[in-house]
Amino acid sequence: MKSEKGQSLVEFALILPILVLLLFGIIDFARIFHVYLTMDHAGREAARAASIGKDDSTIKSTAVSDASSIGLTADKVGVTPSGTKTSGSNISITITYPITFLTPVIGNIVGPITLTDTTVMRVE
Repeated sequence: MKSEKGQSLVEFALILPILVLLLFGIIDFARIFHVYLTMDHAGREAARAASIGKDDSTIKSTAVSDASSIGLTADKVGVTPSGTKTSGSNISITITYPITFLTPVIGNIVGPITLTDTTVMRVE
């Protein structure tokens, strides 16, 4: 029987790309899940600020400060209707955030995606 000294090295070289893709896929999923939860929390806090009669700039700054871990900017936060809030009406906060994948193969196939979170709350 011949020597099999290099067999495990060849098998490892064949499996390594699959393991790396799996690892990056797990990291991408965790990043997207973190962004989703952060956007949801920021949207709820901004809607709460809107429901107690704060102005649009304060609402947007509330969302931006609550989503500082993802680098949210005020231009990604929408307030509908803007301006004066009437008691008993609904106000909607919409946050959009673009995500790019770290995984090279998935990132090239799917491309960047945009997550959107909408929170509706009644004005007090």
